[in-house]
Amino acid sequence: MRTRDYLSALGVPELPPRTCPFDPGYDPGTLEGHLEQSAHLMAELKISMACWLVADEGATRRKVAAARAHGVPTVTGGGPFEIAVAQGALPDYLDLCADVGMSKIECGRGFTDMPLGPEEVVGAARERGLGVEVELGSKHAGAFGAAEVEELIAEGRGWLDAGAERVVVEARESARDVGLFDDHGGFDTALADRFAEAFDLDTVIFEAPSKWSQFRLLDHFGPAVRLSNVRLEELLRVEIYRRGLHSDAFGNPALRPRTRA
Repeated sequence: MRTRDYLSALGVPELPPRTCPFDPGYDPGTLEGHLEQSAHLMAELKISMACWLVADEGATRRKVAAARAHGVPTVTGGGPFEIAVAQGALPDYLDLCADVGMSKIECGRGFTDMPLGPEEVVGAARERGLGVEVELGSKHAGAFGAAEVEELIAEGRGWLDAGAERVVVEARESARDVGLFDDHGGFDTALADRFAEAFDLDTVIFEAPSKWSQFRLLDHFGPAVRLSNVRLEELLRVEIYRRGLHSDAFGNPALRPRTRA
């Protein structure tokens, strides 16, 4: 018997990939090992922060090529985009992303102002064969309020209308005092529901960098929720939780495998 057959016997459904892990600067060998083990579980791979800009370029190209060989799209983190716009270097940045082989860029205004409109950014990216995802929310303004969420939803709709593929809800690397998460570990389910209602669970991606944020989102939305900013070494844990195979998930009817007839 193979593991796939056993999971089917347990009642575990086959799920499409819904998690975007991130590479914060691993060496190519480490990333290639994770891809060999878990590429089938990756919706895409975020080449995070600006680490890839200062790493050896050959190593970065090797990592992007490895992801492509495993059928995993790559997306840059939003920070380098914001810096490129602030420094008047967006065309050069997009040229570089395309030349390195990235599939998509993430854009937003998490720590800078955004003088460019969605149509201009999406159009410039598409000219170079790059897709666009837009990150919603500030990295430094604390947890969201209800009025801010409505503004972010309107902003996200503008980007989607311009051709962006998905929206990403900010949570940084901490999921503390940012976005949907307060500084005491609380998760605002009502505001999370507003994003899901506005965009649907296939279009919105929730950043979930910590174990408790991952589990809270899966408990609340069930296995269809898209998560990002998951560390590569935590991907398998997220996926067993998603399938109800984790001890903390098995008791959740939304996640527990179907009972065999």
